[in-house]
Amino acid sequence: MNPRTVLLQFEGYLVSELRLAPRTVETYLRSCRSCATFLSERDTDLACATADDVIEYLMTRRTGESPVDDRTVAKIVSALRSLFHFMNLEGIRSDNPVNAIVMPKAEHRLPGVLSIEEVERLLDLIDTTDPLGLRDRALFELIYSCGLRISEAVELSVSKLFLKEKLVRVRGKGDKERLVPIGGEAVHWLSEYLRRGRPSLIGSRTSDRLFLNHRGEGLSRKGMWKRFSDIRARAGITAKVHTLRHSFATHLLDGGADLRSVQELLGHADINTTQIYTHVGREDLRTYHAEFHPRG
Repeated sequence: MNPRTVLLQFEGYLVSELRLAPRTVETYLRSCRSCATFLSERDTDLACATADDVIEYLMTRRTGESPVDDRTVAKIVSALRSLFHFMNLEGIRSDNPVNAIVMPKAEHRLPGVLSIEEVERLLDLIDTTDPLGLRDRALFELIYSCGLRISEAVELSVSKLFLKEKLVRVRGKGDKERLVPIGGEAVHWLSEYLRRGRPSLIGSRTSDRLFLNHRGEGLSRKGMWKRFSDIRARAGITAKVHTLRHSFATHLLDGGADLRSVQELLGHADINTTQIYTHVGREDLRTYHAEFHPRG
């Protein structure tokens, strides 16, 4: 079976069997296609590749013209491990060469988090005198209030918003849905956006997408990043849109929320993913200890 056919069937496996998110599928396939091309240039293929072949490929990614970091290498390894496992299931191979590769432990990076004061400064700087400003205030209030991923916010439809009940139905990774409570400030700005902002943006067009651009079409990820970049620059804050999600989780835990509840709100399949936010708190504790303890 030629590599192109294998990868096409692998894509179907990722989508239908593993039910991975579209962006994850895209990332997996990009890594696997790159590896297949590398092997082809060396007169071998996916069916015959050894652990040494895979290691050589990873080394070229790590030290090539556009070197990637250890975290990216780990993601590539994960994609290739899934590919060879799929080939095992299909009887194309009887082994998985990636299993023989021992990866160094990736550097543990804590997510960036804003203080409550920084979040307030950021949101209060948004000019809400026009429809786009109302949209931005409602959008970023919602992301912070509910801890949404960028894709979850962009793809949100009006029909999934229940302002009277202060709830939003979110479709997250793996196509899983969850109900998330909306805070009072976010409810207020969403109401204002739906009353005064969205009607001006959509005009005579029709769309169920909640957040629209100036043409009345669904706001894109790129459009969101651009607006957020302008706002945080004016606020003098270093942050990404996703920092609002990190801040949401950290502020909840700092306020006394239990880890299991935060896991449910974030839509994490594994509580170990949520555990990272307790590490942020520990870093704060170290800082406080060093600053205030007489022998710190």
